Amino acid sequence: MKSTSSALTPRKIAEYCKGRFTPIFTEGEVRLLYGCLLDLLERAEYPPYRGSGLDLQSLSAMLDIDFERLRAYRAHLQPIFDAVAREVSNVALRPARTASRSMRSKVTVPSANHADVPTTSTEKVRKKPGVRPRAIVEFPEPLDTTWNDPATFGEALQLHARRHGETIYHLYNAVVRPEDGVNRSTLISWGRGKKVPRAAISLEILGRIEGRYRLPTGYFLSLSGTPDRAPGDFDLDDISPSERRRLAWHLPEDFNRRPSQEKAEILNWVRTVILSGSTDYRRYQAAAIRQRYAVRFSCASGPVRKTSPARTPDESGIVIAPKRLNDEMAELLRFKTSTFAAFGMQRNGVWGTETASQKVEHFGLWFGAFVAPPESEVQGLGVDPKLLTFAMMIFPQVWDWYLHWRERRRGFYTKWEIDLLSIAAAICREETGWLRQSPRMGSSLRPIEGLVTEADINAVQSDWPAACDRMYKHARRRIKEIDRVARIHRDPFEPILPVLEAPSPVGEYRKITEEILRRMPDERHNARAAAEAVRAFLMLRIGLHTGLRQKNLRELMLCRPGTLPTSERKLEDLKRGELRWSSRDQGWEILIPSVAFKNANSSFFGSKPFRLILPDLGRLYELIEAWIERHRAGLIGEAADPGTFFVKTAKMTSTNAAYCQNTFYEAWRTAIQRYGIYNPWTKRGAIEGLLPHGPHNVRDVLATHILKRTGSYEQASYAIQDTPDMVAQHYGRFLPQDKSEIAARILNQVWEAA
Repeated sequence: MKSTSSALTPRKIAEYCKGRFTPIFTEGEVRLLYGCLLDLLERAEYPPYRGSGLDLQSLSAMLDIDFERLRAYRAHLQPIFDAVAREVSNVALRPARTASRSMRSKVTVPSANHADVPTTSTEKVRKKPGVRPRAIVEFPEPLDTTWNDPATFGEALQLHARRHGETIYHLYNAVVRPEDGVNRSTLISWGRGKKVPRAAISLEILGRIEGRYRLPTGYFLSLSGTPDRAPGDFDLDDISPSERRRLAWHLPEDFNRRPSQEKAEILNWVRTVILSGSTDYRRYQAAAIRQRYAVRFSCASGPVRKTSPARTPDESGIVIAPKRLNDEMAELLRFKTSTFAAFGMQRNGVWGTETASQKVEHFGLWFGAFVAPPESEVQGLGVDPKLLTFAMMIFPQVWDWYLHWRERRRGFYTKWEIDLLSIAAAICREETGWLRQSPRMGSSLRPIEGLVTEADINAVQSDWPAACDRMYKHARRRIKEIDRVARIHRDPFEPILPVLEAPSPVGEYRKITEEILRRMPDERHNARAAAEAVRAFLMLRIGLHTGLRQKNLRELMLCRPGTLPTSERKLEDLKRGELRWSSRDQGWEILIPSVAFKNANSSFFGSKPFRLILPDLGRLYELIEAWIERHRAGLIGEAADPGTFFVKTAKMTSTNAAYCQNTFYEAWRTAIQRYGIYNPWTKRGAIEGLLPHGPHNVRDVLATHILKRTGSYEQASYAIQDTPDMVAQHYGRFLPQDKSEIAARILNQVWEAA
């Protein structure tokens, strides 16, 4: 039996905190920890545990102490919290022992004459001192039927508890069940505004409180600003942690209580519609991604993807380019990207940074098809990587093998094959072809079984120009043949058809930004989530106002108010635009030099920069300023500031917060998944039938909207910085059904005027 002297006391807790906590925590943190320990002891409550260890995340949220600091000093925290847990267990047993001792002390010792008379029958056990607990009423009557809604969740919770004559302590006893595993301190933290509910059980308890006080469903949730869901709240044990995190946002609060069949239905819907997008192309792409094959060049610019150490090169399907092949790739990049062509060489056209990166990836896939083993899912040719060389592209039979291989994989030809053949023709073209001007590369050729013989090599080496001419003619012939049968595998409009078919496409798409505002997290409790929501809002709104391509939007520089804007000349050198405050127009201005655009030479620009004053509508200016002042720096953290307006959420291992093409696309796509797609299971999302998509689709929305309203290809081209011919080619499908309506609207104006 534990002696009284060994019981945990406030004095012992104070001594422990002084000896173990003072050297490692600040004075304020020590006070918080001491108060928490004392509070748990006085209320006989167990500390928060996760398994056998202390739940540091809950403790961090409860005390508002940095989680990383708590984790670093777990060895100092665990013993004292374990001691509190042991004392709470002992307290649960102590009253029974105390009562028995009390009874024994008050029993009257019977005399010899009354040995048969029971002495305890008339004894009264002393009642527990203090005020008797208040009875719990299922639906208490309010003391006041009118009230003004507070601005915060904590204030609202306290208000409605007072309206019904209850304290948070009593409310806890009324709505929290033993099996919930929620401490009283959790509700106290809610009322004090130190925590907001996030876990599934917490949201369920909110629902009980709303029912108890006869409040509308979702009343507290609308004030709590809960940003996302904890992945651990759901029964998803057979799902990987990464997928669990993606799924958590899109699952209903009562997911765990639903039947197994319904759970499977929900998971399947979220996976196919929200996460992957249920189009034929997305399904093909998802399957193709799992079959990894490529040759990776080290000369490529930008971040290099790391191959998982758990997978060998053969398992991953990724082969590192041999030195010779990598050097040839570097030579081609210099030829197509340098300011001047090398002495004695001619070229036609220059690759920009993104085009060069794209070509490197495409060449990697081209060579990867030859390297992949025949017995693998890719069903490649199994060529030794050491035999690979760009000189292989001079053989028509090599290209025919690749084209047949592409047809086997996809089932038909697309514009992809036409683009690749165009490259083959370009590098073999007379006068300007890179391969045509590099006959020395013929010495790198080696026989490839079943594809290139020694005789083939000797023939091209003896007459390199003639071999290039043959390949050029072959490529042009194949382009015409494939163009005749090529199919469109990806309909770029399919994900946003509900928007494009609406009477007002821009008004329909704007609903997504309004949904973001409705579900904006509380910055005080969820700073990062609030910053990411603001970023998503600004991405979509600025995209809707400008119609910029992803590159131009992503690379926008930031000029803070009060600082000198970047000169137009420097922006031309950088080939990117800038968001700055215009004192003349008293508004936020976007200025982008024409050279920064993909179609810089089109008639739209006329060598003049793109300039637009953003309208101060729908909280746009308010959130731009909040983004610049607070949110942007919070997401950058310790990473290097890229100077761009949009920055990604820098992780602990990040060194740069700059977006690349893929990460910006994923950020936009995530915003659509969370706020755009209507989810029938959670009742969240703005547009029913919408599918995941990227930033380029906003240009489709703008062009289609203006085309529907005006019928003018020219005016539609103004919205997306393009030419009327290009608009007519891509968006004409949305005009025919509206031509009569446009004509009628114009004619009706005459009658209305009369």
